[in-house]
Amino acid sequence: MKHTKNRRKADSSKFLPMSLEEAKQKGWDELDIIIVTGDAYVDHPGFGTSIIGRVLEDAGYRVGVIAQPKWDDPEDFKKLGKPRLFFAISAGNTDSMVSNYTPSKRLRHDDTYSPGNKAGLRPNRATIVYSNRLKETYPDTPRVIGGIEASLRRFAQYDYWSDKVRQSILADAPADLIVYGMGELQILEIADKLNKGIPVSDITDIDGTVWKTDIKSWKEKHEELLKDRIEIPPYIEVSKNKELYAKAFKMVFEEQDHIRGHGIIQVHPKTVVIQNKPMRPLTQDELDHVYELPFTRETHPSYDEVVPALDLVKFSINTHRGCFGACSFCAIALHQGRMIRSRSIDSILREAEGFREIKGFKGTINGLGGPSANMYGMDCKNWNEKGVCKDKICIYPKACPSLDTSHKKLIELMRRLRNLPDIKKVFVGYGVRYDLALLDEEYMEELCAHHVSGQLKVAPEHYCDSVTDVMKKPDREVFERFEHKYKEINKKLGKDQYLVAFLMSSHPGCTLNDMIETAEYIRDTGRYTRQVQDFTPTPMTSATCMFHTGLDPFTGKKIYVATSQKEKSIQRAMLHYKEPANYNLVYEGLKRSNRLDLVGNSWNCLIGRKKGGNNGW
Repeated sequence: MKHTKNRRKADSSKFLPMSLEEAKQKGWDELDIIIVTGDAYVDHPGFGTSIIGRVLEDAGYRVGVIAQPKWDDPEDFKKLGKPRLFFAISAGNTDSMVSNYTPSKRLRHDDTYSPGNKAGLRPNRATIVYSNRLKETYPDTPRVIGGIEASLRRFAQYDYWSDKVRQSILADAPADLIVYGMGELQILEIADKLNKGIPVSDITDIDGTVWKTDIKSWKEKHEELLKDRIEIPPYIEVSKNKELYAKAFKMVFEEQDHIRGHGIIQVHPKTVVIQNKPMRPLTQDELDHVYELPFTRETHPSYDEVVPALDLVKFSINTHRGCFGACSFCAIALHQGRMIRSRSIDSILREAEGFREIKGFKGTINGLGGPSANMYGMDCKNWNEKGVCKDKICIYPKACPSLDTSHKKLIELMRRLRNLPDIKKVFVGYGVRYDLALLDEEYMEELCAHHVSGQLKVAPEHYCDSVTDVMKKPDREVFERFEHKYKEINKKLGKDQYLVAFLMSSHPGCTLNDMIETAEYIRDTGRYTRQVQDFTPTPMTSATCMFHTGLDPFTGKKIYVATSQKEKSIQRAMLHYKEPANYNLVYEGLKRSNRLDLVGNSWNCLIGRKKGGNNGW
């Protein structure tokens, strides 16, 4: 994919400064806070650096950005000088190891969060590297780490790329605090306390943060620190004992609720990591305010090449936060929370109306909702008083009666959006939870009639019920009912619109026989798709816990896991059994499973008898 240079440079005065010259143009002699990030600086509400920077700026702080610094050059960390209050450090919108490596642990050749899609502009374990450089450069300035990488590595965690359990990132990085989850409220409290002259070592009472103390202090204040907190098995034990690792994960998962959750303590060899209970989610008014801050929705003008990640979301709208699905492989529930917090319709309309002032807008909103698109406006009668249920998932195996699954508010939003002047199309391209959609035929008709751009992307992830059960996803029958209803509605509307299904291989619980069964199902139903991925164990998901331990952390039952790269490659190849390049892998998989009956030239065979045989395709 070719990425051309920007034709038009945006006005740098509308951005947070990336140089001292830009800071001086704003009349600033020094900065209060400097954000260091592994992503390019894109001023859009889909990027964590921009959200945090704009929130701090809105509160009156002078904020600058150092984006993708040369990590082997200390001088690059000095380009904005020393901040008056602190450095805020993030690896970017994704974990740096996910950014840098494929599921097969090969170096990636591109990075959508970098100018020109260039790879190699962020280091491995970027949060740790940046923290070390800043300690060398400005040893007395507080360092606060946040974002996905820091948030999801806040306790001892299995690291897929080194194949070992690593310490909490706060034990590895010379940082003072972690902001975990969505960090607007925490970062403002930290800034305000430091602004009042409170030492960073005394900032230990902010919800949604993690701090550390030394072993001596832990022993001296043991009883005091354990008040209203729970202690999970220490690093030394969970790094050696998989049962204890699974137990620790379950304990952490069950406390991720701001109403009923407790603080958590984990002892490491040289330090003790202390997590305060989760921060409350933003109110609707606060969420509206954040998303209506003056984002330019452009890359910083210092870049000569486009940042591909912006193209995907530039004219999209986040309508809410949270996800009550809690899929095993996904960290949204642990990062944003399981409670849905929705913006007001009026706020979303104002954001859409603002698109008309942005050059390049042609009247199409290309993404409405986000990764849990049709959860907008949904609520549970128990959330505000009791929090989310400790031992239940709201929508699995079926929707809880206490959960309001009506799409009424979302339907109103969609109708009002498409009736705005100069808004020609409003598309929901992905993120539709189809088991929810099936509960509201009016929503499905509205979606098909007005909000699908020829294709709707959905994620059954697998077609074997034993695997989707481990994933905490709807079973195959639910997907088939959704597909049938989708086709029925489109036929009634006279529309030629398709479903694009996303599938996953080698998820915990998935055997080679399961993948063969899935390949046969794809053969029999014509559901061959390009949209497949191999499961990647990422920090702090229950699926990653299963991958490492071979145990379901919630039941303690053993679970099958494909851990070798060879088997993972075979499982992945099964989903694309038609590709000549996959012939040897598919053949080996069929041989291992004693299914050579699927090799031949009859209609029901997956591959031919000879390498490169077309099997009548």
